[in-house]
Amino acid sequence: MTDHAVLAQGVRKRYGGGTTALDGLDLAVAPGTVHGLLGPNGAGKTTCVRILATLLTLDGGRAEVAGFDVLREPARVRRRIGLVGQHAAVDEVLSGRQNLEMFGRLHHLPTRAARRRADELLERFGLRDAGRRPAGEYSGGMRRRLDLAAGMIMAPAVLFLDEPTTGLDPRGRSEVWETVRALAEDGTTVLLTTQYLEEADRLAGRISVVDRGRVIAEGTPDELKSGLGADRVDVVLRDPAALPAAADLLSGATGARVETDPDTRRLSAPVTDRVAALIEVVRALDGAGIDAEDIALRRPTLDEVFLHLTADRAEEAA
Repeated sequence: MTDHAVLAQGVRKRYGGGTTALDGLDLAVAPGTVHGLLGPNGAGKTTCVRILATLLTLDGGRAEVAGFDVLREPARVRRRIGLVGQHAAVDEVLSGRQNLEMFGRLHHLPTRAARRRADELLERFGLRDAGRRPAGEYSGGMRRRLDLAAGMIMAPAVLFLDEPTTGLDPRGRSEVWETVRALAEDGTTVLLTTQYLEEADRLAGRISVVDRGRVIAEGTPDELKSGLGADRVDVVLRDPAALPAAADLLSGATGARVETDPDTRRLSAPVTDRVAALIEVVRALDGAGIDAEDIALRRPTLDEVFLHLTADRAEEAA
């Protein structure tokens, strides 16, 4: 393995009809980490994964996985990766054990080795007691864990997870998150695509924000949040009619752009000196006779980071 488990440089992909899916995407993923690809529908996340997994051919640039070029050495890449798509690929009629044995045989494992590997994975993914039950009787989270186990049949160095918790309830998502953390702790490199900002925040050590086929920002969750200011001040008003006047006061007190939400009567702005800003905001509102129902300081969320970045891109395009 090279210094990077996954490396993409200037990767481009166009589909028929002239649609550009990837427009010079750059990506570097360190070994043994969880790296998140975050972006809206159509941003190019799935296309990126399919190229890295050798399921699509790139039109420009270069990409390596586990030290091998995806274009020149696809067979070597495939022997070192696992792929779990957006929809579970397990057979619901077969039991969990039979599913894993079948995947083992498809990977050309001898029968005994496939059975042994199935037992190991059922134990590792917390499915031993359910191993003989049909997969169709599993909960959504259990079925997804079985899908993850199938992706780990050959103990891949790199595992691609394409929106692994789509459609799961909170319990199922939590089960999958715990499994992904355990995989990374054991040394597997995980490239995770997701639309769920909380998921990226919980799992990924680094995040690449993708929009219109390019990475527009990258860093740890804390670094991305800090880009909007280390903290934010939130004000909830009693009277929604006072929002415009309060927004002007808040902007003057913080020296920053104020976001307003009329439905919740909320104003929010980034701040650098949290205590001084909070005092200034309270004084300004009190001096203007504007009643606040609540005033609080908090860290920015990835939702705000994402909306800020994509809004800037939309303004540039316009």
